Amino acid sequence: MTYYDLAIIGSGSGNSLVTPEWDDKKIAIIDGGIFGGTCLNTGCIPTKMFVYPAEIGHRVAEVESLGVDATVQGARWSDIRDRIFGRIDAISEGGRKYRAEDLDNVTLFSENARFTSLNTLETDSGQIVEAGQIVLAAGSRAVKPDIKGMDLPQVHTSDTVMRVDTLPDRVLIIGGGYIAAEFAGIFTGLGSSVTMVNRSGTLLRGQDTTVTERFTDSAAETWDLKLHCVVESMTANTGGSVTANLASTLDSSEETIEADLILVATGRVPNSDTTGCESVGIDLELDGRVRVDPYQRVLANGEPVEGLWALGDISSEHQLKHVANHEARVVGHNLVHPDDLRESNHRFVPAAVFTHPQIAAVGLTEDQALARERRTGLETVIAVQEYGSTAYGWAMEDTTGFVKLIAEKESGKLLGAHIMGHEASILIQPLIQAMSFDLTVTDMARGQYWTHPALTEVVENALLSLNVDAKPGQPV
Repeated sequence: MTYYDLAIIGSGSGNSLVTPEWDDKKIAIIDGGIFGGTCLNTGCIPTKMFVYPAEIGHRVAEVESLGVDATVQGARWSDIRDRIFGRIDAISEGGRKYRAEDLDNVTLFSENARFTSLNTLETDSGQIVEAGQIVLAAGSRAVKPDIKGMDLPQVHTSDTVMRVDTLPDRVLIIGGGYIAAEFAGIFTGLGSSVTMVNRSGTLLRGQDTTVTERFTDSAAETWDLKLHCVVESMTANTGGSVTANLASTLDSSEETIEADLILVATGRVPNSDTTGCESVGIDLELDGRVRVDPYQRVLANGEPVEGLWALGDISSEHQLKHVANHEARVVGHNLVHPDDLRESNHRFVPAAVFTHPQIAAVGLTEDQALARERRTGLETVIAVQEYGSTAYGWAMEDTTGFVKLIAEKESGKLLGAHIMGHEASILIQPLIQAMSFDLTVTDMARGQYWTHPALTEVVENALLSLNVDAKPGQPV
């Protein structure tokens, strides 16, 4: 057994906890996966590096209505892939080497580990690690549903699909969440024919109802969308393709789809089970997440465990890198300032779906806001502004983009924002700022200049359309 002052399970956001404040302490980093975690290697970063060229493909297909004759001649998948992973793999390996070889006080265990007690871990190779402080930052993993044929080499999750050798002609995607939507946008933008199979009647069900309905309509025009449908089995064909057997969830109808690649995108689960959390009495949420208090302290029997912390996907309901990074900063502070603990701030957590069209959201949905109104008696007002109602929207001939804002009528407080359309992830940022700093919608709309005729005018006009009682303090 070796004693460490700090043991970190996971090398994603948890890796940032190794700061100069720990230079004279012994640290263990334990990770049996690729160094750097999901975001760097199989998540946010490589997917968005695929999204960008795919979005160019989508835009080229749309410019004919603007009087521009252009076509995409093809996509050099291997060039795109190698550009992306040529950069990412070097960053991952550089980070691994720095932690494993260049820091005398850090020991890297490139294997998995499980709790044997609340302060002791055993690695796959049998090494025992005892630590004064342990941080669970082991992330989550892709779900693989129990479908016959799941082990076929043509079947992938987001962990492996970006490494394939060639761009498939026909792609079948199982799922209708954000991962499914992003990869559908990638493959259609690069020229693949995409079929998406989704159990429910709409895509992106966690989004605001207006977003789910309008995105589902848009998706049905972009790829072959099969709703109220499940994949029951998959069979390999001579020649390398796969036949998927589909069944309706509404009736007894069945059909078959032939594809060259199948992507399973049915969600992710926290890695609490692979780290043995339940076996040592750590509290878990119903979905398997480790329970933590506002200071990110792990709970057992409802009480914080001294010296045990968790952050990121293993404990957070938000499977988002920027949330994991925030929680890592909180844990980093609390580890070295036990008498001045800070709470994580999850008031206004934004998220974006980098599909086509792009989607971004922060705060309450309409349904949540109306439930709040029934509970508190505080009236809710809602405005929906189309991209096509602004000058830049005219320039784009945009017919799908919109901004939806939700506010409290009396105070003018912004409760939620939902955007679908070009660069939604950028347009939402001033709304996040307004919510974070308690700026009323009237002060936001008239307390500053809005550049004309930039696309941000759609946000301005949505703010002005909200029928709130609050008046601007100093209109511009």
